[in-house]
Amino acid sequence: MIKTIINIEGMMCGMCESHVNDEIRKNFNVSKVNSSHKNNTTEIISEEPLDEAKLREVIGATGYKFISVSSEPYEKKGFSLFGKK
Repeated sequence: MIKTIINIEGMMCGMCESHVNDEIRKNFNVSKVNSSHKNNTTEIISEEPLDEAKLREVIGATGYKFISVSSEPYEKKGFSLFGKK
């Protein structure tokens, strides 16, 4: 799994976050997407790396400004009743 983090300018509220999240879901096969207008970021969890050019296009079409993108491997954190030793 891959975690993609996009820096976006122009989101001002929760509705802006929802708008970006909806467009990401419509245009990409993602497991999870979460935006923060306070941090100017959108975090996406997906099985495969996302096409940066298409991300720029999709975000630009929403009216917000695509600043940068980074990605890293993502491992789902499991829950355990037993603490790590």
